[in-house]
Amino acid sequence: MEFSAQTRISRESNMTKTLTAALFVGGESQRMGTDKATLMIAGEPMWLRQLNTLRKVRPDKLLISARMRPAWSPADIEIVLDEPPSRGPLSGLAAALRHMPSTHLLALAIDLPEMTDGHLSELWQLARPGVGVIPQSWGSYEPLAAIYPATATTMVESALAIGRLSLQYLVENLLERQEACIYPIKEDDRRFYLNVNSEDDLKGKRLIELND
Repeated sequence: MEFSAQTRISRESNMTKTLTAALFVGGESQRMGTDKATLMIAGEPMWLRQLNTLRKVRPDKLLISARMRPAWSPADIEIVLDEPPSRGPLSGLAAALRHMPSTHLLALAIDLPEMTDGHLSELWQLARPGVGVIPQSWGSYEPLAAIYPATATTMVESALAIGRLSLQYLVENLLERQEACIYPIKEDDRRFYLNVNSEDDLKGKRLIELND
């Protein structure tokens, strides 16, 4: 079910914040040669680990954003598919924003298995009506571990229309329009943003500990 931009923006005019959380799974990982969502981390598949993390944040709605329906997708969670042809994460973000009934969207990538519900809850506490939260470290943003306001829908759709598909570009524009604020990633928080994009990543010290 899609919700009009006007409906979501009018909700943002109220002081009450509501949250939709979306797990972004994208497509099959060519670099890993398999669906990285099914990789086992601490005895459970990564998709289940990430969904459980999002559930603990207690969103009003939980979605899975994907290019095509994953074989592992739970029956009780709505799958939001990219509008074809998919043009990467920006297409997924656009689809999730269209389908959310809330004032804000929490986006989380499948390949951040060390992310915690406590850290995501901290980001959510910093969000304000009409303003999202984008983590940043060393001059680079983390747009798929971030919170977006419903008003970001307009900017996302515009970026898709002109072919500006970079999420870094999107974030810069949201910051300029004061629709997002930066969360500087602390040194102790860097592990939450460790990506699993190759077999070598699985050999990292922290991920080995998670699998022990």
